[in-house]
Amino acid sequence: MDLASAKAVISGGASGLGFATARRVIDAGGHAALLDVNEEQGKASAAELGQRAMFVQTDVTNEVAVKDAIRKANEFMGGITLAVNCAGIATAGRTLGRDGPWPAENFSRVIQVNLVGSYIVTKEAAAIMQHNDANDDGERGVVINTASVAAFEGQIGQAAYSASKGGIVGMMLPLAREFAQFGIRVNTIAPGIFMTPMVAGMSDEVQESLGKQVPFPPRLGRPEEYADTAAFIYGNTMVNGETIRVDGAIRMQPR
Repeated sequence: MDLASAKAVISGGASGLGFATARRVIDAGGHAALLDVNEEQGKASAAELGQRAMFVQTDVTNEVAVKDAIRKANEFMGGITLAVNCAGIATAGRTLGRDGPWPAENFSRVIQVNLVGSYIVTKEAAAIMQHNDANDDGERGVVINTASVAAFEGQIGQAAYSASKGGIVGMMLPLAREFAQFGIRVNTIAPGIFMTPMVAGMSDEVQESLGKQVPFPPRLGRPEEYADTAAFIYGNTMVNGETIRVDGAIRMQPR
């Protein structure tokens, strides 16, 4: 698949990893639809990217809202060939904390946003992709979901987050196998510690400390490096049903 002709739907596209991916698509000559709950940031980000980008305020846990957003994106871009799921939350809490057991509603919220939200966007985008004209390799589209190294080495307090990201890794292969008949590939990127809006709000000292935990390079990951990985996946037809760690060889400790 050629990024220059990509028509990308990107959840969490207003900032961080999602925005970097949108910019990569736009810079290559493609189109991007940014789906995000943050209306102010979303409008500003779409304006920054130019006329080949649009923003749709979207709660990825709301199936009706996602259907409507995908419809608008399809109409704006004249199709969808790429879906990248970057929307997510990182709410943490000890299961047995000082104030008692962690409320199940907190756990459920993380699962709904990170896992169920990714599934909803995936299925709705794939429903459009299946009708695309196939290229010479028989491809019609690509889905890229975002997991985390926490899917494999979750830390104390990350039970919900790790479960949500582990679920993303787990659903990838069944989806890749099912979508194979339509020429749609499904892959996952598992970032390590990246400079996201959440991390950017931390002090310089904390950011430096986090970066030093990475074996090499000893720094925080850059959103552009996530976008580069997404671009590689999109362009390589043989990459399917795969999780790619982009983490500088970090292996998270218990805390």
